Amino acid sequence: MSKLKKRVCVIGASGYTGGELLRLLAYHPYVEVVMATSREYVGKPIHYVHFNLRGVYRNLKFSEASIDVVAKNCDVAFLSLPHGVSLNYVPKVLELGIPVVDLSADFRLKNPELYKIWYGYEHPYPDLLKKAVYGLPELHREELRNAKLIASPGCNATAGILSLLPLVKHKVIDLSKIVIDVKVGSSEAGSKPSIADHHPEREGTIRPYEPEGHRHAAEVEQELSIVAGQGVSVSMVPHAVSSIRGALASSHAWLLQELEDLELLKLYVATYRNEPFIRIVYKVPPGYPDPKYVIGSNYVDIGFATEKRLRRITSFAAIDNLVKGAAGQAVQAFNIAMGFEETAGLQILPLKPA
Repeated sequence: MSKLKKRVCVIGASGYTGGELLRLLAYHPYVEVVMATSREYVGKPIHYVHFNLRGVYRNLKFSEASIDVVAKNCDVAFLSLPHGVSLNYVPKVLELGIPVVDLSADFRLKNPELYKIWYGYEHPYPDLLKKAVYGLPELHREELRNAKLIASPGCNATAGILSLLPLVKHKVIDLSKIVIDVKVGSSEAGSKPSIADHHPEREGTIRPYEPEGHRHAAEVEQELSIVAGQGVSVSMVPHAVSSIRGALASSHAWLLQELEDLELLKLYVATYRNEPFIRIVYKVPPGYPDPKYVIGSNYVDIGFATEKRLRRITSFAAIDNLVKGAAGQAVQAFNIAMGFEETAGLQILPLKPA
């Protein structure tokens, strides 16, 4: 296992996910962050935007996203850019022979036609879609080894997939009728406020958005269909809530036959027993998964409840949307690709109280 430090650049480092990447990579044993880019804050110190990192990156300032500088100084590039913008950088960086971990949605979907449906544009690099590895370690650990292009999953998709994986893998639910309800904090909307996400408008709210079809459903259907070996249909409705961090997926499905809770528990344990960041919550405090108890960490808390009268099972997954839902998962996939310990830089326990 190589222990040489990788020189890492973070392209798009001034937003929330970029800041989380800088936080997690600051004390990563095998990483040196040599470049952090921002169009808005060129020349400013890192702590000018990320106040929590004051005193950590003393000699690093935000710079322009120059491909020439990346070529000369970086071994690996993390891209934390808006959807559609990564398309301008990923092919150029890959041509330099530099591996890319992309946190946007630009390379997550294998079928280029889906980008017309869900994102409203024709994908210009269908060849790269074939080469990209969907960066969910619990599903693609082997493919991630030595991967050159990692497409890091969306936060709602991550929670939805991980909540349903044991049920789909063991084929105990109706795969044509799955509904995912996701409650997510305001940080999912990014660091640039809109009228809907301005604090006085967001605080105290419980508001559905994109209820006619959320684009992360495409990722969930893609990945769970691979697991099932057949088509899986998913409807996803996210809700904006007034918390800052955290996402809770409540995934509703219908059992094909009556199963006792202990039988179901065995399926969850069999699926996740060797996963370093999955914790099963079953009949222990706080009762069911709650994002409050994973905040700041890369952990996923997973549990379930059954309504035997209707054979309905609801499977829960709680994550920090900025860590396991974004930066932490990206680092976890990066660790696997580089041959490092999967948990390197991520052995951070959740905060309590939070």
